[in-house]
Order: sequence, then C-alpha cells, then structure tokens
Amino acid sequence: MAGLIEFKLFAPRNQESALIGSFSEWEEIPMQKGEDGYFRTEVKLEDGSYQYKFRVQTKSPNFVPDEWVDVIDPYTTDINEERKYGVVRIKDGQRIVDTYVWQHDDKPLPNNHELVIYEMHVADFTDDEVDPEKRGKYTGVIEKLDYLCELGINAIELMPVNEYPGNYSWGYKVRHFFATESSYGTTEDLKHLIDECHGRGIRVFMDGIYNHTDEECPLMLIDRNYWYYEHMHYPEDPDNYWGPEFNYNNYDEKLDVKPAWKYIGDVVQFWIEEYHIDGIRFDAVRQLANFEFLDWLAKQGQIHAAPKPFYNIAEHIPDTNTVVKPDGPLDGCWHESFHYFMIPHITGEKFELERLKEVLDPRKQGYATAINTINYLATHDRQRLLRELGDRGIFDTAAFKRAKLAAVLLITAMGIPMLWMGEEFGEYQAKSESVTQPQPISWSLLAGELNHNLFEYYKKLIALRRQTPALQNGNIEFFYENADAKVLAFHRYYEWGSSVVVVGNFSDQNLNKYHIPNFPTANSWQDWFADREVEIEKDGILINLPAHTAKILISR
Repeated sequence: MAGLIEFKLFAPRNQESALIGSFSEWEEIPMQKGEDGYFRTEVKLEDGSYQYKFRVQTKSPNFVPDEWVDVIDPYTTDINEERKYGVVRIKDGQRIVDTYVWQHDDKPLPNNHELVIYEMHVADFTDDEVDPEKRGKYTGVIEKLDYLCELGINAIELMPVNEYPGNYSWGYKVRHFFATESSYGTTEDLKHLIDECHGRGIRVFMDGIYNHTDEECPLMLIDRNYWYYEHMHYPEDPDNYWGPEFNYNNYDEKLDVKPAWKYIGDVVQFWIEEYHIDGIRFDAVRQLANFEFLDWLAKQGQIHAAPKPFYNIAEHIPDTNTVVKPDGPLDGCWHESFHYFMIPHITGEKFELERLKEVLDPRKQGYATAINTINYLATHDRQRLLRELGDRGIFDTAAFKRAKLAAVLLITAMGIPMLWMGEEFGEYQAKSESVTQPQPISWSLLAGELNHNLFEYYKKLIALRRQTPALQNGNIEFFYENADAKVLAFHRYYEWGSSVVVVGNFSDQNLNKYHIPNFPTANSWQDWFADREVEIEKDGILINLPAHTAKILISR
C-alpha cells in the first residue's frame, strides 16, 4: 500500500533545505518553507523501510555562512550512525516506529512510595551472556529479569539508551534523542524489555539527558546558536561541562515558541507514548538550572503517562530540597548526601550522630515526603562500598559484615532505596574512569559464599521493605543515641500497621546485653533476623549488638 508521507524540518533561520533518500536515488527533493519555520515536502512511498536525511544551508558558526551540510533528521526514530542517515518505516501507508504489540499494559505497577530501584548499564549488566545475540543487549536484560524479581526489585533505572556516538559509552552525550542505542538492539527489543518488566510488576525509568548534547547532534549542525547557549551556561563550573548546553531561555518572538522547550517536550512525550516508560531521571539538573522549564516538563510527563504513576527524579549534585515538591519542580532527588555521610560511618572513619540522623531522616534537610529522596550507597559515578572498604584495609568477612550494616540502613531509611548493579552481591571493581571503556559486572562472584550470603541478605531486607508500610512512609523517630558507644536506634512506624525498630552498632566492640531505655510500645517485638520474640522490660530492652551490626525488630 502506498501513502503520501510528509517529511519536515524545523529550521526557521535557515534559507533552504532539501530531502535526499534511498527513495530518490539520493537525488535532492526540494522542500518548501512555511511561515511556521518548517521546511516540508511529501513523497509517495510503498510499505517498507527507507533511508533518508536532509541537506540544509547551515546557520551554525563553525561553517561557512549558508554552507550546505547533510544532517540526520533530529526527530528520526532509527539511525544508521555509520552511514549517517535515518530510517523511516512505512506500513499501511503510515509512518511507524515498528510493529511491536504490547502485552502487559493492563498489569498494575507499584506506586512511587513502594519502589526499590536498580540502576543498570545495559551492556555491562549483560556481558556474561553466552549468546552473542544477548550479550550487551536489551534481550540479555530480559534474561536476567527473573533474577531481579527474586532480589525484589520493582523498578529499574536504565543508564542512557538514546543513540550515542560509537558502540560503547555511558551514554551521557546524546546525539539522537528519538532513537534508541542501536548497539543494544532494535526498537522492538527495547519495547519487549519494558513490556516484560511491566509483566513482572517492574517499572522502567530512563536517564534523560536534557542539559547538553553531543557536538554532532543534528541541531548543532543546523543552527547552533538557535538551540544552544552561545557560551558555557555554567562558567563557574568548568569541570562539569559535558557539551553544548540547550538554551531554555531562548524565546522566538516571531514564532511564539521556546524551541528547546518544544523539542525536549516532544522527546519526553515520544518516550512515554512510544516506549511506555514510567519515569525519568533528569541528568545534570544543577547545570541545567531552569526550574521553570523543569516544572513544565515534569507536568508534561505526568499528563502523558496518566493514569499510570510517573516519577520525575533529579540528579542534582550536591542534592537539594529546592528541586522537589512542594518547593521544587520534580518528585525526587538523588540523595548524594546519603552516600557522602553514610560511607565514612560504615568504614569507621567517623561517627557524627547529627549527620547520620540527617541522611536517615531527610526531613532534617528540608525534604518533605518519603519519595523526595533516592538513597544509595553507590552509583555509576561513585565507588562501590566494597571498594571503599578495601581501600581502607577492610576485606573479606569484616567487609561483608559492614556491607550488611549498610544494607540495613539503606533499606530502612526514609526515602526510596536504589542499588547500583552488583552492589547486592558485593561487586568491588573500582569506578570506571573512562565512559567509553566497558566494565562488566562480575557475575561469577555470586558463587562465593560471602557474596551469595549478602545477596540473600538484601533479598530478605527488600522483602521486608516491600511488605511493611512503616518503611514506605515519612515517619521516623530517633529514640536512643549514644555517641560514646556509637549506637543509634530509630523507629519507623505506620498508624495502621506494624512498626520497625532499627538498632545500629557502628563501633568495633561487641555490646552484649546492651540496655536501651524508652523502647517503643507494642504488644510484642520480634527479632527479625533471628525470628524470635524479644522480651521488653518496663525500663527498656537488653539486646546483644555485635560490632558493625544492625538489629531489626518488628512489632506484632
């Protein structure tokens, strides 16, 4: 079936443009410019796949004025990066992305306060797959979804899956915003992954890189200074400049449009409607520094995703409560201070009660709700806990003991817990210093006794969190502290359900029959790890606290 297919390019300051493609033997097809700033033409195409790109008189200052350059469509959904063209697919006379049919759209998904997030890099997460069709691919992640379900994960946060330069990268310099990274697989493969996640009750968040782009992004080639700041947007922070930065302040009065707003708004709408994503982690929010735009964009995401839950997450380093509601535009913020202050307490370098309480109860930092912070011990940008411990001469059993203490605090603190892939079984590789050098996680570690035991420990903790409303809300009370003994106890409670008490010993001393007064009231308390009832006296509790260990008690 043939259809008349429109090709258009928004380039309001450019003089002329033409379409070239496999359907024209790569001969130019003239495009007409409208008053709305778009160049348009129509081509009659039979069903099938075609290659195409635009030829435009550039307005970018790094070219000769009005020089003709070939550019890939900034809205193309499939790329052949090596040959520098986009791909358009036609079916039943209409433009399509692919023919994938969703199977699990009717499955209920967890709400934001119920989340346990797992951050992953597609290629490094799947490098152990024997089948080369699955190694480093979206299909390889599908193979491991049952593992994530066993662990208890109900949300995955994918490091960038937009098309980036080359075949391996962390992906934080996006070149094509509507195309999925081709080295990971096809558009159908990514949809299948997301669909399989939804079938298992797992939400999928994508990394949104909306502060900057790759230097060869098509918008850079068409009209650099229309889309981007002419100079560095954040000159006082040169170490955190990663590429040309979108100019969200640019307003085209003639067309009554903020071009960068519209383009990224279209990107978000596309990924929600086409790929059914459930949230976005906004990269480099501190550098982007436009809360008005972020507020609008976050609301657009929630509108397009409705009635499904959607989660807008800020990566703002250092973290700040100003970026989350009710004071800010987004829902949650990566809680960098949790990592920053928790690690020295686990390694034994310091014990500062007020700092510890601040990150366990982010209300003390001005955060309002339980979904405003995403807590973590490590991310792709931070050293893993086992590496932090090893760098301080703490290895083997001693290191895994402290890793369990950290795990308890991560899972029971107020806020949403997030694991960096492999953290659950004690991955210890040093943080990669190169964003283009593969660093697959070491799945073979799981065969080790200490590693497998840590995995089982995380599994049990995550199950506790997911089945206990007291750990999902904003109620936390510190009812006992002893700076000299390095002991802290806190109470997580829910008005209509069970309570949880966590008692942590951060010292290197075993504290036997340790007395904790003013213990919270309940009919009975159960030692959750030992699975036995604990006797509470009128003046409190006597409890054995091994060094660098946390006890969990559950009310019955």
